[in-house]
Amino acid sequence: MREKILRVASEQFSQYGIRAVTMEDIARLVGISKKTIYQEFIDKKQLVKEAFSLALKEDQRTIKRIMEGEDGVIEHLVHTSKMVRERLATLNPMVLLEIQKYFPEVWNMFNEFKDEIIVTDIVNVIEKGKRLGYFRPEINAKILANMRIDQIRSAMNPSNFDRTDFSLLTLHVEMLDHFLHGIFTEKGRSAYIEKRNSN
Repeated sequence: MREKILRVASEQFSQYGIRAVTMEDIARLVGISKKTIYQEFIDKKQLVKEAFSLALKEDQRTIKRIMEGEDGVIEHLVHTSKMVRERLATLNPMVLLEIQKYFPEVWNMFNEFKDEIIVTDIVNVIEKGKRLGYFRPEINAKILANMRIDQIRSAMNPSNFDRTDFSLLTLHVEMLDHFLHGIFTEKGRSAYIEKRNSN
């Protein structure tokens, strides 16, 4: 029941914003009483924190599983790109502003995840890709990983949320594409395009 509540809450918060979704809304969608939610979670603040914490843990498990696959590199790039597209397609940008403003603990959790898990993951992917001949051998994985994180932070700037000339999703896809084509060898570029097209 607890996990079901967290999943519904995560979906609703992402789609409609945190403040717009009430505990009554979540209880109704799960098919339980509001009292039952409060038996599991002290308040909405705890629910928000645990819902996003669960989502981050799932992302971490997915990343680990992909990296343990065949060569792990091209699959990782294609899957990560797909995951970002799916998330941003359903993410209400207001959520990010609300988390920054009203849930600093959750915002810190996001930043820690980016700085510790994502940077480490990107470094590992780049180093493995260099060994397999997908990425240029001379690039510095740590610098490039931090550069990628800076790209993501830049794209999540609130000034991009209300743009009419392009969407947040388009911005992320373009930035990722630019980043990858800057580090690919011809072998890597061909493998990535082939895998992406087949997916």
